[in-house]
Amino acid sequence: MASAPDVAPSRRIGNLAMVWHHARRYPAQVAASALALLVTSTATLGIPYSFNRIIDRGFIRGGASPEAVAATFHYMLMIVVVLALGTAVRFYFVSWLGERVVADIRASVQRHLMTLDPAFYEENRPSEIASRLTADTAQIETVVGSTVSIALRNTVTGVGGLIYLFAISPKLAGSLLLGIPLIIAPIALLGKRVRSHSRASQDRIADIGSIATETLGAMKIVQAFGQERRETARFRAAVEATMAAAQRRIALRAVMTAIAIGLIFGSITMVLWEGAIDVAAGRLSGGAIAAFVITGGIVAGAFGALTEVYGDLLRGAGAAGRLSELLAERPSIAVPARPVALPQPPQGRVAFEEVEFRYPTRPDVAALRDFSLSVAPGETLAVVGPSGAGKSTLFQLLQHFYRPAAGRVTVDGVDLRDADPTEVRARIAMVPQETVIFGTSARDNLRYGRWDADDAAIWAAAEAANAADFLRALPDGLDTFLGEGGARLSGGQRQRVAIARALLRDAPILLLDEATSALDAESERLVQDALDRLMTDRTTIVIAHRLATVRAADRIVVMDAGQVVEEGRHADLIARGGLYARLASLQFHDA
Repeated sequence: MASAPDVAPSRRIGNLAMVWHHARRYPAQVAASALALLVTSTATLGIPYSFNRIIDRGFIRGGASPEAVAATFHYMLMIVVVLALGTAVRFYFVSWLGERVVADIRASVQRHLMTLDPAFYEENRPSEIASRLTADTAQIETVVGSTVSIALRNTVTGVGGLIYLFAISPKLAGSLLLGIPLIIAPIALLGKRVRSHSRASQDRIADIGSIATETLGAMKIVQAFGQERRETARFRAAVEATMAAAQRRIALRAVMTAIAIGLIFGSITMVLWEGAIDVAAGRLSGGAIAAFVITGGIVAGAFGALTEVYGDLLRGAGAAGRLSELLAERPSIAVPARPVALPQPPQGRVAFEEVEFRYPTRPDVAALRDFSLSVAPGETLAVVGPSGAGKSTLFQLLQHFYRPAAGRVTVDGVDLRDADPTEVRARIAMVPQETVIFGTSARDNLRYGRWDADDAAIWAAAEAANAADFLRALPDGLDTFLGEGGARLSGGQRQRVAIARALLRDAPILLLDEATSALDAESERLVQDALDRLMTDRTTIVIAHRLATVRAADRIVVMDAGQVVEEGRHADLIARGGLYARLASLQFHDA
């Protein structure tokens, strides 16, 4: 997702266009915010005009009536009321837009992430992506809910103030404008460095999130190996790196602000000096110079505030740029323009035809080489072989997470390149070696295979998976929260939940990835019994290390270095004395 430093989209203010794309979906709120902003800016500029009237009519021209003075103050109080109400309205709608836009951006990015294939997550850390969904969107919320409003308000106020200054005294206003190039120059010169430091600061924050997620997710390992101090030190180092990056950014912004404000107020001071001479000469009234002074202060404050929010806008642009990079990613596995429908009813026929495949992150190693294999409907096929032989790659390709560089993979006679990936995966149920349990209720974990399943179907699947007894014993039954990663369940219980999930899926093709490899004898017996029921009347491909599963298979395929080296039944392969026999002697001691 990285780009060249000189063209990186995350370093351009233009990236905030992505934020505007989401904000413009709410024209009524945007219009209300803009109207309130114009009202408050106009009311702010009405204050120095009121002072002009008060001084000239009430103090200097001593002949003014009390009624005239009262009318002038009434006018000023009305401006104050309008300013207060307008500010409240602006705050409400701008804050609402900030929350709404961030919610939409988060949902949009997460929805897009769901379409990206596993190859993307091999090259990009999920923890860093999660940080973008939190830290970067929080930065955008600040920009939309505060920074942009401040920038627009001060721009309108500053421009309106300049117009009023010219109305009071074109000569003094023109002199004041001479200082603007002196203000813009340092901002332009320092702007690029602020952008760089802003991006670095956000990247360091992402590092903190990544380290925290990684460490907290592996807390048992951290504590088991006594690495608490080292992990604390590593996190502390990341925090200090973030602080150092933030300190550089803050220092640079402080220098930029000091230069800008010094030049602004220095210019005003010199202009007022000249104005005082005009008052003494009778060319300006006391009220006019008072209004000029107040308006000049408002204009100076407005442009000074712009220098302060500029850095925040850059940080928001950096955050928007990083999120835009995520949204710009395109899945390598997409739905074809005219997908070929899989035949009905499903058959469960699988075929690999002269497949060549290399993982994107390991292009120098062929995971499969000239690989061909056919699995008949209803057949149970066991795949064995040493680590790195390419066994798991079969499942990755069959679920259409990757595409082969050569050859083709078919389900029920349809090339997966021509099929809708969602339709292909709907025909497959998977029981992985490392079960994924979500941090939600038992019911939601079980029905993940078929979300519309009712409780009767869930309990039937749980019974078939030998999971019903421990599920009934949970404090709240199916409504029990299972903990992060299923922390409240044992390994065997988690595996039986996965089997029940696959049973509810009721798919014609079943993939078992060493589903009993990490279980004790009692759990293995229960799980194997559940698997036997699950495999009935389904095409089953088993990545197997357990002898019981291998012996029950209709056919065994032995893989090595991405190719099929042996094929047959258990007894025949043992008799041949080849790779399978050697693996059996090492792994299946009761062979």
